[in-house]
Amino acid sequence: MNIYRKGDVQAFMGSVTRLQAAKSPKTAFHRTEMSAILDVYGKMVMAGEAKDYAIGMFEDHAVFAIFRRHAEAPTWRIEKVPALRNQQGAFIVYGSQDQVLKRGHDIRTVLKVFETRRFEVISSSRS
Repeated sequence: MNIYRKGDVQAFMGSVTRLQAAKSPKTAFHRTEMSAILDVYGKMVMAGEAKDYAIGMFEDHAVFAIFRRHAEAPTWRIEKVPALRNQQGAFIVYGSQDQVLKRGHDIRTVLKVFETRRFEVISSSRS
């Protein structure tokens, strides 16, 4: 015995929220890659060169941004772009002015840019 009339069932079914389409997978750093990045970041914090960081995961790339001060723009960005894996390398380090400091296939060799250069602010005033 059906207790619902045809109109009642259609009204009820019309109020059901449909499931959203599956979201596309996001690009992220692997645990070993994050370990290498956090090692460099920890050294920079101990040296007083970095204060904060942010992580972003998008469909086509992942970003680890390092801030010298709590500012709006990061001082350095480490990006993983899998689409560039077979050409220039998936890993890129950008400076504060979006200049490419280093790029390559291996995260550890790309992060050596932080070991070879000491990023210090040089004042232009002469004493």
